[in-house]
Amino acid sequence: MVTKGKKKGEYRFVYKPAEKVSKVSIAGSFNQWKPQAMRKQKGGEFAVSMPLSAGYYEYKFIADGTWVNDADNGAYTFNPYGTVNSVFRAE
Repeated sequence: MVTKGKKKGEYRFVYKPAEKVSKVSIAGSFNQWKPQAMRKQKGGEFAVSMPLSAGYYEYKFIADGTWVNDADNGAYTFNPYGTVNSVFRAE
């Protein structure tokens, strides 16, 4: 899930695992697809906030080494690897 953060230009990414995972990262066009660690929250989800300029972004979560789409975001696009990436537009 992607929501606007507390500060202007900030976005919060949240991953809610369906089963127990120990490590979650996010990678996308906003960080050159280099995995960035997410912090585990009290409710069991993982989250990270980051400042982003206006634009169109693709991303995926990495849960214990497995690349997964954002189940809470129905917007996606095909990638060159024969799978899909989640997408969103920052304003």
